[in-house]
Amino acid sequence: MTPIHVAAEVSPAHVEHTNRLAQEKSPYLLQHAHNPVDWYPWGEEAFAKARRENKPIFLSIGYSTCHWCHVMAHESFEREEVAAIMNREFVNIKVDREERPDVDRVYMTFVQATTGSGGWPMSVWLTPNLQPFVGGTYFPPEDRYGQPGFKKVLERIAAAWKQDHEKIVDQSSKIISALRESQTAQPAAADKIDIKILETAYEQFSRSYDTQEGGFSNAPKFPRPVTLNFLSRFYARDPSSASGKRALEMNIFTLRKMAAGGMNDHLGGGFHRYSVDRYWHVPHFEKMLYDQAQLAVAYLDAFQITRDPQFESVTRDILDYVARDMTSKEGGFFSAEDADSPVPVAAVYDRRTSESEKRASIESSDAHRAPLQKPETAEGAFYIWTKKEIDSVLGDATEIFDFHYGVQPHGNAPEGSDPQDEFRGKNILIERHPVAETAKHFKKSEDEVRQSLARSREKLLSIRAKRPRPHLDDKIIASWNGLMISAYTRAAQALGEPRYLAVATRATKFLRANLYDQSRNLLFRNYREGRSHIEGFADDYAFLIQGLIDLYEASFDVEWLKFAIELQETQDRLFFDEKNGGYFSTSGKDSSVPLRLKDDNDSAEPAANSVAALNLLRLAQFRDDKQLQDRAKKTIEAFGATLSHFASAMPQMLVALNSSFSKPRQIVVAGKRDAPDTKALLAEVHRRFLPNKILLLADGGDGQRYLGEKLEAIRAMSMVDGKPAAYVCENFTCKAPVTDPKQLAQLLSAR
Repeated sequence: MTPIHVAAEVSPAHVEHTNRLAQEKSPYLLQHAHNPVDWYPWGEEAFAKARRENKPIFLSIGYSTCHWCHVMAHESFEREEVAAIMNREFVNIKVDREERPDVDRVYMTFVQATTGSGGWPMSVWLTPNLQPFVGGTYFPPEDRYGQPGFKKVLERIAAAWKQDHEKIVDQSSKIISALRESQTAQPAAADKIDIKILETAYEQFSRSYDTQEGGFSNAPKFPRPVTLNFLSRFYARDPSSASGKRALEMNIFTLRKMAAGGMNDHLGGGFHRYSVDRYWHVPHFEKMLYDQAQLAVAYLDAFQITRDPQFESVTRDILDYVARDMTSKEGGFFSAEDADSPVPVAAVYDRRTSESEKRASIESSDAHRAPLQKPETAEGAFYIWTKKEIDSVLGDATEIFDFHYGVQPHGNAPEGSDPQDEFRGKNILIERHPVAETAKHFKKSEDEVRQSLARSREKLLSIRAKRPRPHLDDKIIASWNGLMISAYTRAAQALGEPRYLAVATRATKFLRANLYDQSRNLLFRNYREGRSHIEGFADDYAFLIQGLIDLYEASFDVEWLKFAIELQETQDRLFFDEKNGGYFSTSGKDSSVPLRLKDDNDSAEPAANSVAALNLLRLAQFRDDKQLQDRAKKTIEAFGATLSHFASAMPQMLVALNSSFSKPRQIVVAGKRDAPDTKALLAEVHRRFLPNKILLLADGGDGQRYLGEKLEAIRAMSMVDGKPAAYVCENFTCKAPVTDPKQLAQLLSAR
């Protein structure tokens, strides 16, 4: 049965209202198109109204799969009495942070600077000239947990504006000036970047590492794949050292714990956003494309290092999930699936307490979260199970399944991890016992247990497919698609899986056809029912360039390398800071965005600068281009202060730094791409974790001629005695070519 995604939710009580957001394409904005709030999209119409009427702007920023955005919408934006205050006192603007990360970054910087934290939904009040003066995140409808109610906040700000708006404007101007000054300050000359920074970062991660459960915090636990990227490369730098071994241990143990936990969708594949508890058990159930892409690569790295089939299996589950549920019929990858979904009808009438009892219980509790937004929807409803449901489906296989996945009669959510009381009596599947332990417990062979579990998962998946799915955000974002292309191309190589290469190629062709204007060499941000008008940001260019370089190395189709170089030239022209180095997030063309920022944090997504630095180092080798290499160095140096004082803030930049300190290594295979002997040599390369290499094909055709324009060494590379040959080089000083995969293995193993 084909799964059905629910559309963006519209409250039936308010369908008589339609505001300007109804003309937008963003799923997040469309979710608010029938609020009684007179919402405007970000644009001149709203700004002009604010100036004309001298009203402050209320800016609300979120995204369509954001649980707390839904909560605030149901509690406040759908209420007539709240909307009346908003419409009378403010010009109200809604922004999708995924569509306009530039707007989000500016006001998030303000909120974090003034409150010490940030998140979504983000609530910011601006002067008519777009300068912020008050900010926060989620506000409850009434005073709760020490937070003022949203109506009270609105009325206080409106009164303050009427009483002394000139003072507010003056203060907001000073705030923006201070933020601008902090962003344009020249890097401190004293911040010297050297190899010791890698060791410092390793020690920082080692101190924060959870030795019992993996990960690098207590709770909540986020996967943060950029940390895993750094640790795997720190290990590869010196595998025999104590710190190298420890880095690998932290990496591998964390990946195993995540794979066993409830954050991993054991039935359908893919990972949820994060775990609310220390044990990776109870997730925040939304699924983001950027997590799937980065985690697939992290598990591939682990597979190449260890050859453990578990890591291959997890990678395949992620990629098969994305291909099945997150890919458009044209080939682009969708953005996200929501955490919330409608509760299956049978479950609505099978509750242990009534909704009124449940709400009364939640209101009187000490939980620091708001009540459920609607009785018929719940977080994780699509994914969780009662024991009774599992028993009725699995029959005799139930005992093995329940033991392995920790299924309990009264539910298995740990105490304190369910403040909304949504998981009472329900089970979130988690591997409580390894296959070997399960087999021993039931006196069966491991193969018997694996087969039984596989059959059970298949049965439950078919039942789950009949439930109403979470809302799908079907925006196709250039940057996140670039990350996903990298994942599929890496998997095509490491797992020898041609269909993954086909998925990556199809997605790339979709992006080039729909999000790239070749006449102007411009990339656009996103696609939904046509291309958006929003031009691409630095991360769109950087992540897609990375994907294109990876796609060349998997396919050896030189058109993708040419496209990468074309995009790099545009990225340099639009975003590079020639004075201080590094890339601004925005081009500066949009005058409504008051600050040009440079990302200096690798968090859920890597910073554009971190990815760009590594792209430049790789492209410099492909084109023997010292200018690209110098630009990479200048980009890394631009973040010297951050790397020197808090190196673990930018683990992906450390990956680039590590690469810059390593000897450039090139592997050139001379031979026809599809010849069996060529494939055998390539397979020997692909099975190994070789992070600081580039891979080229010398096939005597257009690709070799194009590479030979800049790389003199590759022009003469050819087969040896009629056999495909591999050349292993450093700075294109090459060892004697080999034709036997075993000889190539020896060369690749040499340090």
